[in-house]
Amino acid sequence: MLSGEKAYPTVAVKDMAAARKFYEGPLGLREVSTEGPGFVAYRTQDSMLFVYTSRFAGDNEATVVTWIVADVEKTVEDLKARGVAFEHYDMPDTTRVGDVHVSGRTKVAWFKDPDGNIHSIAEE
Repeated sequence: MLSGEKAYPTVAVKDMAAARKFYEGPLGLREVSTEGPGFVAYRTQDSMLFVYTSRFAGDNEATVVTWIVADVEKTVEDLKARGVAFEHYDMPDTTRVGDVHVSGRTKVAWFKDPDGNIHSIAEE
């Protein structure tokens, strides 16, 4: 029923000012709309990312957004230069080269926003 509809990642944050600084700074996102002080929408190529305030922000210990990029290593390098720190995880059948986790042909890197929401970067 919903397979032909758009779906947008929605990220809860506790501190909107810190979130905006992170999403608009190192990540380079540009606001396209807001609804009061507790919600902002960002355009991301053919999609949108919604960020809103919630007292439950940062409670999720799983990935909330996956960014598909052409080159994980280059994207990690660029984000590190902008101050983004990357997470390291021990996973079966996966090796780590710097901040990039490699499993077969799959390359993924993870980072957190100021509220601890986990984002991943993966190659197309």
